[in-house]
Amino acid sequence: MAAEVCPVCGEPLAARAGRTGRGSVYCSAACRQKAYRERHQPGALTVQGLIDEIGRRAGQLTPQPPAALYTGVTELATAIAQLKRVARTARDTAAEPSGSVTPAPVTQLGSARDTAAEPSGSVTPAPVTQLGSARDTAAEPSGSVTPAPVTELDETDFAALTEQYRREIQVHCYRMTGSYDEAEDLVQETFLRAWRARDGFQGRASARTWLYRIATNACLDLLRRTARRPQRYEPVPGMHHGDGEPPARITWLQPYPDDELPVAERELPESAGESRETLELVLLAAIQHLPARQRAALVLRDALGLTAAETAEALETSVASVNSALQRARPALREHLPGDRADWRATEPTRRQQAVLERYMAAVERLDLDTMTALLTEDVVLTMPPNPFWFTGRAALVDFVRVSLDPASPAFLGHWRSLPARANGQLAVGNYVRRPGTSVFRAQVLDVLRFEEGGERIAEITSFEPHLFPAFGLPLKL
Repeated sequence: MAAEVCPVCGEPLAARAGRTGRGSVYCSAACRQKAYRERHQPGALTVQGLIDEIGRRAGQLTPQPPAALYTGVTELATAIAQLKRVARTARDTAAEPSGSVTPAPVTQLGSARDTAAEPSGSVTPAPVTQLGSARDTAAEPSGSVTPAPVTELDETDFAALTEQYRREIQVHCYRMTGSYDEAEDLVQETFLRAWRARDGFQGRASARTWLYRIATNACLDLLRRTARRPQRYEPVPGMHHGDGEPPARITWLQPYPDDELPVAERELPESAGESRETLELVLLAAIQHLPARQRAALVLRDALGLTAAETAEALETSVASVNSALQRARPALREHLPGDRADWRATEPTRRQQAVLERYMAAVERLDLDTMTALLTEDVVLTMPPNPFWFTGRAALVDFVRVSLDPASPAFLGHWRSLPARANGQLAVGNYVRRPGTSVFRAQVLDVLRFEEGGERIAEITSFEPHLFPAFGLPLKL
């Protein structure tokens, strides 16, 4: 009897004893995710259709019951925000200089100065304005392969087309850069490059593949310009950091809000795991250690589930080069993962972890240092990108926070309140502080938590600055 194989990539399936559902059908999370996307192609989005949808939702609002009002207003706000993004993209593309439809190849940065500053041997020696392979086109839903050439679209139609892929393109750029702010900027750059190069795209059938290629090269251009690499934290004079090895310092690392994941990845059970497996913060930090080309090959091949041939085409290289990059990237990635993480796996936060989070939040609000201490592992790690502060071990971490939580201390920071959040498929908490003599709790720090294997204690806290609170639906003050 022939061995069972994955229906996406054709690789033999490993033993699946005791496993059910889609996890027993595909060989990896990436293949499950790709299969889902192929089954659920996004529907056509038009500006007028979006306007009509907003009108329909507004007409259905009712003040009672309150839960229905809240749900209706939330859905209406989401549709309005989507229309606003479409309008912004249309405005930005309309502002592009007139003249040649493609004033510069997509692989360039838009000006002669930028091009001249690039090193020789561009990652993308040929423009990426060509269509994907025939296989991409054949995989699209039946019907006309090219229902309407993109060159016939005006700015608003083009904006509506690209809006369908905004969130997944943003997630892709985030995987490549590790920065939420940069991912937002790269989405806009991707859409502007696509607009300039729209005559090289023959229709909507392969729009997703086309945009991914442009986005990948926009990310590679950024990574090539910055040439940044993780460093090790250095001791801060007068501060006890603990006895553990200094962790990696990734100053540009930022969290990603779960609410901004593509809807299918955020809400549907069969794809929820894939989102976490390719976005967990510890994995994103490990990816930042890889050189740009290895990183791109790994993300396209293992996170997006593209074939080696598709990945080679996106990177304008050979299949042999892609396979070579992967052979170096995969073991290098594992070297930077925690000891209990050797692969892409991740799990939905458990009830036990949720209970620990609630106890942690309550302890912070009560200034209960003893309870906080009991919820930490002995070798807990705290980092605060982009700040230089870091601690390894419970004793060092507790010594650091003790003075700011003690009302009798001259360094007492104030009273705290906390709100739960979700970042990178993990539990997180937004912390607010009301300083002595004031009456308002202001955003102070966003903590993303990683738990030990059993989920009973917190093994790692990564603390981020408060300007990201609005992206997580958290107010800047209470």
